[in-house]
Amino acid sequence: MNAVFAGVLVYLVAQLALGFWISRRVKTEDDFLLAGRSLGYGLSIFTIFATWFGAETCIGSAGRAYEGGLWNTTSDPFAYTAALLLFGLLFAVPLWRRKLTTIADLFRQRYGIGVERLAVLLMVPSSILWAAAQIRAFGQVLVVSSELQLDFTITVAAAAVIIYTSAGGMLADAWTDLVQGIVLIAGLVVLAVAAVVSGDAAVLADIPADRISLLAPDATLLSTLEQWAPPILGSLVAQELIARALSARSPHVARRSTLVASGAYLVFGLIPPLLGLMAARTLPGIGDSETVLMQVASTHLGTALYVLFAGALVSAILSTVNSALLVAGSLLAHNLITPLIPGLSDRQKLRADRIAVVGCGIIAFLLARGASGVYELVEEASSFGTAGIFVVMVFALFGGVGGRASAYAGLVIGVGVYAAGKHLDLLAHPYLAGLAAALFAYLVVVASSRVARA
Repeated sequence: MNAVFAGVLVYLVAQLALGFWISRRVKTEDDFLLAGRSLGYGLSIFTIFATWFGAETCIGSAGRAYEGGLWNTTSDPFAYTAALLLFGLLFAVPLWRRKLTTIADLFRQRYGIGVERLAVLLMVPSSILWAAAQIRAFGQVLVVSSELQLDFTITVAAAAVIIYTSAGGMLADAWTDLVQGIVLIAGLVVLAVAAVVSGDAAVLADIPADRISLLAPDATLLSTLEQWAPPILGSLVAQELIARALSARSPHVARRSTLVASGAYLVFGLIPPLLGLMAARTLPGIGDSETVLMQVASTHLGTALYVLFAGALVSAILSTVNSALLVAGSLLAHNLITPLIPGLSDRQKLRADRIAVVGCGIIAFLLARGASGVYELVEEASSFGTAGIFVVMVFALFGGVGGRASAYAGLVIGVGVYAAGKHLDLLAHPYLAGLAAALFAYLVVVASSRVARA
């Protein structure tokens, strides 16, 4: 076992210990899922920032920039920054004031139990895919830090995050995010400074304009919208983000924390893709682009600083996978399982939440082993089912029209058009088509209902 791998394991054990220690305060389902709705500015800002700042932001975006340039990695940090900004401005306050536990609760309040359950079935796969991406990225960090095989490191990573998540819930997640966010920022800043001091940053002046453009070389308006819409709209309806807004102690804390986190996300999220651009000139020929960031770190940092940076990546990944598994488990247990068993005590509900988290973690592990890369998983997580969810959520919050039938139509048609267009290669812009189809279906049912009543 080399020093770097040992350092990563020590850091991981310390984080697990911190999570378990804080988890002793978790007594109810509300504590487990929403930290008792008690988070102030410090914890809220760091938990929002650290949750979105995951494997795709670090490993995925650096690798994509290395391969094609900034246009190849618009999701991070640009689209997700825009999503956080829009969420803080438009959605945080009205969602908090409804006293929800999950976004599916909104659908039950507005449209009924059937729509709530359908929404859960559409949202859970996205969270599991997101968790799988983080588990795979965790495995990549361990591979670069050791001589172990990827399948084995993914197994170790999955076991660690399942235990970590099922024990602590949101309350432990918020406190560990504070530590993880500080370590992450420190690690990225150290690596950026090292790259500048070494002279690598000078190559940015010679990079071709098409590699630093946010638009693909053959971009059209529709292709650009297709690239940007899933991460922005998909994030706006993500329970990972909504849960953090609901965990704040007031609507003002929810809104302001999200806005501050969006700024931090942009500033520090720019570091990995810029390092990827540099590495394309200074370290050409790297076979696996998902290891670019770790290769850059191993080139510029000594053992002690490299351990700090590896710990920073572990911080980013732990925070994000914890949130994704917590969301998948909460949606399944809170909105599907426990309502079928009336009279459960808080302790029994808490146990159901934890069992659901473990089950979702096992599925995420299997997906992580079978995927070809981190970006592939993240891209699908942002897209699947979210077009219809977004349309229905906007009408639930801000529109006075539509009911159960229109919500069913929007959800089913939205995911059906997207899935057919994407996986059967029937449409050039499947997400936009799904979004338009969901909106059209919702409004058609509204209009038909009015005609029938007339």
